[in-house]
Amino acid sequence: MITGQLKSKIDKLWEEFWTGGITNPLTVVEQITFLMYARMLDMNEQADEKRSARTKKAFNRRFNDEQQHLRWQNIRHLGAQELYKTVKDELFPYFSQTSDEGSLFSEFMKDAQLMIQKQSLLVKAVEMVNDLPLDSADTKGDLYEYLLSKLTTAGINGQFRTPRHIIRAMVEMLDISKDTRLCDPASGTGGFLSVAYEYLLEKYSSPEGTDKEPMFITEGDDAGKQLLDVHGNHIHNVLYSGDLIEPQDREFIDTDMFHGFDFDATMLRVAAMNLVMHGIKQPDIHYQDTLSQRFSENFPKAAKEGFDVILANPPFKGSLDEEDVCPDILRKVKTKKTELLFGALIERMLKIGGQSATIVPDGVLFGSSKAHQQLRTLLVENNQLEAVISLPSGVFKPYAGVSTAILIFTKGGSTDHVWFYDVQADGYSLDDKRTPIKDNDLPSLVAEFKARDKAQATSDDNDKTQQAFWVSKDDIVDNKYDLSINRYKEVVYEEEKYDPPKEILGKLMDLENDIMADLKALEKML
Repeated sequence: MITGQLKSKIDKLWEEFWTGGITNPLTVVEQITFLMYARMLDMNEQADEKRSARTKKAFNRRFNDEQQHLRWQNIRHLGAQELYKTVKDELFPYFSQTSDEGSLFSEFMKDAQLMIQKQSLLVKAVEMVNDLPLDSADTKGDLYEYLLSKLTTAGINGQFRTPRHIIRAMVEMLDISKDTRLCDPASGTGGFLSVAYEYLLEKYSSPEGTDKEPMFITEGDDAGKQLLDVHGNHIHNVLYSGDLIEPQDREFIDTDMFHGFDFDATMLRVAAMNLVMHGIKQPDIHYQDTLSQRFSENFPKAAKEGFDVILANPPFKGSLDEEDVCPDILRKVKTKKTELLFGALIERMLKIGGQSATIVPDGVLFGSSKAHQQLRTLLVENNQLEAVISLPSGVFKPYAGVSTAILIFTKGGSTDHVWFYDVQADGYSLDDKRTPIKDNDLPSLVAEFKARDKAQATSDDNDKTQQAFWVSKDDIVDNKYDLSINRYKEVVYEEEKYDPPKEILGKLMDLENDIMADLKALEKML
């Protein structure tokens, strides 16, 4: 969490871009990302210079002698006209040049362009980015998350962000470990990967490596009071150091744990910066259409070996030409629909024993087409389909009202029973405002998923009227592999009792007589 003062700085920076004529929220985030990246390059260069002076060891410089004027500490003092010319004509081309030298953003900085047209806006943006606490590892991840949260309140780009609390529940259910190779084949802004990293730090922090700071209201009449949640509990900013992570594990986490793919260069830039801001030094982010034949032919090493865990919320509404789709995927599911193709892709990208938690539209669960049934048959017959978690239809509002579910499966083997859970509340109202409420089934979902006992599936305790229950593979097969929760959940109807019709009519006549009496009394008064 970040303070109200820091939020107001981000809000002000955001408003400056909008009033400066840049109204696409994704472009705003991208341009701020470029400036943050420029500043972080210089910060890392300064840190290496100090280390080199101390150890007397040389290092690979990011800026040669002719490029020193492009360092953040130098450009931020330039006048408006010179600043604009230097950033546009030299700094952004520098991003492209360094991309050929194996730099962190190698695949996404090639097409970097300055979209800011007003010199005054660039001056203000540089000043504000300079004031952001990018040197604080504890703050910068939350800072960038808050910046990304602006996408959910500003236009259609909110669709790229899966609600953070939903991601957190998925990560907790799969219980990511420090040796897990993790992938999101449609990474967007990198939300799944960044939340997984936060969970990892929390899991591997000792009590001594954990800081708990109270959060206070910083503005208005209540300034100075501690923040409370919807339950009236004090809110704390808990900082996890990850001090239980060994150096060899740290290297794996920084270079080979987090893998993301997307075919939108802007999203990749944002995702890469998101992960860097959270503290991952070299996330493996690739510009790839994972459904294409080209991706299959040029599988990255990690993809060839298979992933331990895949977390994803693939595009729901899309259609591709068959000639563009990898034939190996079409052999599993012959369709043009992206939500079905991604399901087959994820199954293919997992290693044997690997797990996936994927958000799918409800149509995937009960669609009657041959392709729909092919995917569900694949999951049930060739893999261990572990859980179908029904989400309320409002979790993606205000951008989509579609009903969704989380499918959790392990690659390999076959299914004998599937655990179903009906989430009815996620801690937020299910209208367009999505305001916090007390009702929240997600903590119960995570706890019950971890404690689920398959022995219950064949016992008398398997009550299908409850929020969680088991369904046998035989029942699923008999229903053409239908996985919708309403197909199996038993609803108990309570008999409604009504007064006899004559009694109801008598009450209506009494009311009518009372009204007429009042009208006559009013008439006399007139």
